[in-house]
Amino acid sequence: MTLTGAGPTRVDRPGSHPEGGGHEERGWNSSVILVTLGLPLLVVLQAPIRRALSAPGVESWMTVFIAVTIQAVPFLVFGVLLSAAIAVFVPPSFFARALPRRPALAVPVAGMAGVVLPGCECASVPVAGALVRRGVTPAAALAFLLSAPAINPIVLTATAVAFPRDPQMVLARFAASLLVACMMGWLWQRLGRHDWMRPPARPSLEGLGKVAAFFGSVRHDVMHAGGLLVIGAMAAATLNTVVPAGWLRTAAHNPLVAVLTLSILAVLLSICSEADAFVAASLSQFSLTARLAFLVVGPMIDLKLFAMQAATFGRSFALRFGPATFALAVLVSVPVAAVLL
Repeated sequence: MTLTGAGPTRVDRPGSHPEGGGHEERGWNSSVILVTLGLPLLVVLQAPIRRALSAPGVESWMTVFIAVTIQAVPFLVFGVLLSAAIAVFVPPSFFARALPRRPALAVPVAGMAGVVLPGCECASVPVAGALVRRGVTPAAALAFLLSAPAINPIVLTATAVAFPRDPQMVLARFAASLLVACMMGWLWQRLGRHDWMRPPARPSLEGLGKVAAFFGSVRHDVMHAGGLLVIGAMAAATLNTVVPAGWLRTAAHNPLVAVLTLSILAVLLSICSEADAFVAASLSQFSLTARLAFLVVGPMIDLKLFAMQAATFGRSFALRFGPATFALAVLVSVPVAAVLL
């Protein structure tokens, strides 16, 4: 008897994987081969590796790197968890209802509202985009964007822990960051044009459930900010051990050069605001004024923030807003340091 519509029967061999199992098996075999070849190599080279790691310069580098990383990780993880919880479970419309209708008054209120978002700058950009979509005036949303990563309680607590002998650094960071955020908001209200800011697109997490969005936000921020923390700790350790001490003393002893050096370094390193205080504290050869500039500039404009702002609000916006923020952050940090430090 012939059964119509019946195709040939396929009998899978034992151990076969019809849905891409061959690729997984090849990947597994490659990993086994690499480990098999790598372990004997490590055994053969263990003596040179041990000698290299025991060199004074390497030991000093590892000490600084491990110290900065271990101090910063708890604040980073805690801040990411709180930031994800607030960004996902607190509706953006709450901020819109809480702000005054007049833009000039909404800017400082939005700046102070940055206290309620414990998280890094990675979280402030999408939240600011959501505020603009909900009808919040862009000047207020931008003030919130700049202040939230710098004056929230997690960052201020981390700053106090990183500078136990200079508690005034906490107040100086709070005052300078809030002042820059408000000034940039008012500046945008006065000079900003609608065609400079592209309406922000809806983020992909909005289509997910609350729990999925929460863990998606946590996973993104931990991977992103954690990698940047490691890079920042490595850079701080390298500056303290590899760069000739004479170069650092020359830059540190010239007040203007010191401020510009650490401000530019903050842009290049792109360290999460929950960990940057520990990196700044490790640069002890620089003055408190220069390190304050580092702490004010970094959470407001760095390489990753520039890319995020361009992706959210458009390149035309980022090309104007980023340099203006950098210049104002440097200019404000110096007089605030002169008064409070």
